[in-house]
Amino acid sequence: MVLPAGDRPGADVTQALGALWDYRVYARRWVFLLVLSLLSFSNATLWLSFAPVADMIAHHFLLSTEQINWLSRVYLVASIPSGVVAIWVLDSVGLRWATIVCAWLNFAGSVFRTLPFMVGGIQDPFAFLMGGQSLCALAQSLVVFSPAKLAALWFPEHQRATANMIGTMSNPLGILVANLLSPALVKKEEDIPMMLGIYIIPAGITCLLATACLLESVPPTPPSARAIHSTSEKFLDGLKLLLCNRAYVVLAVCFGGGIGIFSSFSALLEQVLCVRGYSNEFIGLCGALFIVFGVLGALVLSLYVDRTKLFTEAVKIGFCLTSVVCVAFALVSQLQGQTLALAAICSLLGLFGFAVAPIAMELAVECSFPVGEGAAAGLIFVLGPRACSSWSC
Repeated sequence: MVLPAGDRPGADVTQALGALWDYRVYARRWVFLLVLSLLSFSNATLWLSFAPVADMIAHHFLLSTEQINWLSRVYLVASIPSGVVAIWVLDSVGLRWATIVCAWLNFAGSVFRTLPFMVGGIQDPFAFLMGGQSLCALAQSLVVFSPAKLAALWFPEHQRATANMIGTMSNPLGILVANLLSPALVKKEEDIPMMLGIYIIPAGITCLLATACLLESVPPTPPSARAIHSTSEKFLDGLKLLLCNRAYVVLAVCFGGGIGIFSSFSALLEQVLCVRGYSNEFIGLCGALFIVFGVLGALVLSLYVDRTKLFTEAVKIGFCLTSVVCVAFALVSQLQGQTLALAAICSLLGLFGFAVAPIAMELAVECSFPVGEGAAAGLIFVLGPRACSSWSC
């Protein structure tokens, strides 16, 4: 039986119980978390590597703006069917093989995108760009579902929210780097091959680390009582339990909508603000503030929740504040010359929205017990692209 968030023991009590019941943690859990974080970081850079230099990419390959948008949108479309498969892989095949397969898909996609420059005489480069992005999109479904699973299997109770935060926040950090690195690398169209080649490097390093360093899906001894019962329900039975769990469905709808808004905000911020006369430099600053404040908020809130176990309260307050800031952005973004207001709103949107993300993921796992962590976290992300489609329209 899972205790309510406010009735759970604190970190000191949890550690004492762990020592009494012979629960044990292993230092290599941090290696697993590092590999998973680097993989999520690399995948995010590949997702939005084209968006900051969309005009040059379109001119160089003779593509339309709609085609360029599809290089980012394919991540959202592909995650709907592949998300269900990813849930089954995580809970049935295991975290190690899921991470290794994800790393190889990510690396293969990064290489496939460069083929128009490596092989001469290609008549339709867009097919290779889209093919590479599609492989990376399949990898995303596995990597974004994994932090909750890793935290539950390898980390003790008082470190789970923090581990979830590190794995989850590496994705927006990759988005931040892509928004800064792509414009810095591509000053003219001849620089596009160099940009694509540089993005292969972290994907290749992560693939090597995942293959060589990840030796097991679960530790020899569990770190907590929760880890003993991880994935105690079969795949289809687990999905049925989730759909009948009212608390989980409410959380999934709210958090899934938040993921959709975040994805649309990251991919379309330039197109939303550019028509109002804001410069690309200012739009890049807004995107950077959005992510930097989000990571800081997630770090502080995760450490706080790890100590207090106030999951429900943190999620409710975070959702309410995020909704208010979203309304403010929708109104102010229609006006011209509101640079200070927009910068502040983007900072607050990241601070409140990102801060609640790892906590909501952990709460989804908690309130859905005994369903596996892959199913609990994955179904939320499957709902995200649907919300994103509505937001984009």
